Amino acid sequence: MNMRIVTFNRKIIFAGLLACLVIAIIWTMYRPVKHGNIDHSRYTIYERFENRKTNLPKRFSAATNAQGIVATVLVIACNRPEVERCLDRLLRFRPSEKKFPIVVSQDCGHEETAKVIASYGDKVMYVRHPDVSDINVPGGADNLKGYYKLSRHYRWALSRVFDVLHQDTVIIVEDDLEIAPDFFEYFEATKTLLDKDPTVWCVSAWNDNGKTGRVRGNDLLYRTDFFPGLGWMLKKSLWEELAPKWPAAFWDDWMRHPEQRRDRACIRPEIPRVVTFGRIGVSRGQFFDEHLKYIKLNDEFYPFTEKNLTYLMKDVYDAAFINTVYKSPLVSFEYFHSGQVMPAPSVRVQYESEETFRSLANQLEIMNDFKAGVPRMAYRGVVSFMYKNLRVYLTPPRNWSGYEYPE
Repeated sequence: MNMRIVTFNRKIIFAGLLACLVIAIIWTMYRPVKHGNIDHSRYTIYERFENRKTNLPKRFSAATNAQGIVATVLVIACNRPEVERCLDRLLRFRPSEKKFPIVVSQDCGHEETAKVIASYGDKVMYVRHPDVSDINVPGGADNLKGYYKLSRHYRWALSRVFDVLHQDTVIIVEDDLEIAPDFFEYFEATKTLLDKDPTVWCVSAWNDNGKTGRVRGNDLLYRTDFFPGLGWMLKKSLWEELAPKWPAAFWDDWMRHPEQRRDRACIRPEIPRVVTFGRIGVSRGQFFDEHLKYIKLNDEFYPFTEKNLTYLMKDVYDAAFINTVYKSPLVSFEYFHSGQVMPAPSVRVQYESEETFRSLANQLEIMNDFKAGVPRMAYRGVVSFMYKNLRVYLTPPRNWSGYEYPE
């Protein structure tokens, strides 16, 4: 009898110890971690995954790259609860979780935004930038802190998806972007160009001149020497090239420098596949009111994956593009108000210098600035757009020999 009691007691003790062990393990995995003023109890597990190169979630393991992933979508978030507008569109139009897994990386430690992202559960992978410390900006220019923090976050987030999650291709989407219905279709089709043409270093969903009245044809794609950003795709090989010299601030302008671009081009659409709804941000405000809010978002699905896009390969594209541009009749700006009708599908307006480009761009109502010597959206100095229902090429002289980079 006593032996039975002892055995029974041992079973109770063992069961109790086992229960305590299970509770301890669960508590360790999901215990609250303070990050700023946020209780991140719901998603601490993701930090543990990203800090261990083993035991990664199956859908992000290196092996899955050979099992159908087209590109991982990296959403860069901070303190904008409206990120749900971005995420809702991504999830609505995503054709397959397997093809396009989504990682949301949050900086700032903003509680309301954190709750919004966490509410998506396992539909996205949620990671948080661990360093939300203040930054001492050189020269005490505190108004520039946002640019420094953004660059720091980009470096960390890109390292997570490429170096920790071992992804091969990433599409970067900022938290204030709204995507078009064929956003994923566009990137899936153009990934082949990124893979096969060494002169293509990115694919972007953006067109700085993509305003209503300045674009026509949702099937049109171009090469551009200008780095557009705003919804763009890159490969791990490019990250490995850029990571060792990643800048402390102004990462997008830094990308446009000739030392980074190295005469490579991006693919971009005629009609944008993203628009921004974020008036308030690091570099928005007045620029949003004067320009960004007028950008047209493509609203009709185009089946890019059913089309042959090899015409965008450099060895095919350049000769055809230059021929089309320079066989177009040369006109002055006055032509558009003369009442004449040109029996040609396109015309050419020529600029001789940066000064004349700016003047003509203002008259033709397109972006007039240069970045690292390159006009926005230009290819070989040429900017293509619509004006008064006519295709217009704003071009340098035919003997153009290259961009003049500022010192």
